[in-house]
Amino acid sequence: MIHGPTTHSFRSQGLRLRYVDWGNPDAPPLILLHGGRDHSRSWDWVAEALRDEWHIMAPDLRGHGDSDWAATGDYSPMANVYDFAQLIHQKQLAPVTIIAHSYGGNIALRYTGLYPENVQKLVAIEGLGPSPKIIRERMGISVEERLQNWIESRRAVSGRQPRRYKTLDEAYQRMKEENHHLTDEQSRHLTVHGISQNEDGTYSWKFDNAFRVFPPFDLPHEDVEHLWSRITCPTLLLYGADSWASNPEKDGRIAHFKNADVKEYENAGHWLHHDQFDRFVSDVKAFL
Repeated sequence: MIHGPTTHSFRSQGLRLRYVDWGNPDAPPLILLHGGRDHSRSWDWVAEALRDEWHIMAPDLRGHGDSDWAATGDYSPMANVYDFAQLIHQKQLAPVTIIAHSYGGNIALRYTGLYPENVQKLVAIEGLGPSPKIIRERMGISVEERLQNWIESRRAVSGRQPRRYKTLDEAYQRMKEENHHLTDEQSRHLTVHGISQNEDGTYSWKFDNAFRVFPPFDLPHEDVEHLWSRITCPTLLLYGADSWASNPEKDGRIAHFKNADVKEYENAGHWLHHDQFDRFVSDVKAFL
């Protein structure tokens, strides 16, 4: 039985951003940062396992969970890095420990490279983003084609209505389809906290569909790698053997880190902290 957290908010770039706090304020701060199209309550099992030794806070990224949507549809990595920096700054959390997943891992790694003195330890679950091979393929597309694709995608998503499910059970089945490793309990919990009921009684996921369209330009990849090289704290990079994500030990990206270890989990996909929860918690406790 999970005893839930309290809900709070802070402001960043005109947005009201929500986070949950698991109490124990005299303990060292630990931020749990979710990935794209996810929400803060997906960390509940992890928070329950670690809350006795840590002051745990889990934010909803802009456009996710119960945080505001960006009117401009700006969900770029650097917009999120600023939001993350504001949470740490406003709540005076530095030096902080971070566990982050996927897009959240991307944000946490960039922040830690920008402010290495502010982070004591970092766990990033598949947070390095696209593999070098995929990046090379993207860079092979002309500037005009990238911009045209972005414009057309933004136009298309602006006219797209959020999918509506007639019942919670229908949405729950969609969650099960997305990750076959999930237990029934996990799927129902993630669905209940990741969905809102519409006025007509149907249900839709909370995240903004505009998040699906990434900006045509980001920091040059060499600059991102430079930020990784500035990270000084012990870093744990975790990967699922069944995931689409590329293992940095195999693709060479581990060379950009001063003090990082990589672990790969068998029988786990992109959400390895759900798929192999007991091993994940054991590894994290040992690392922290």
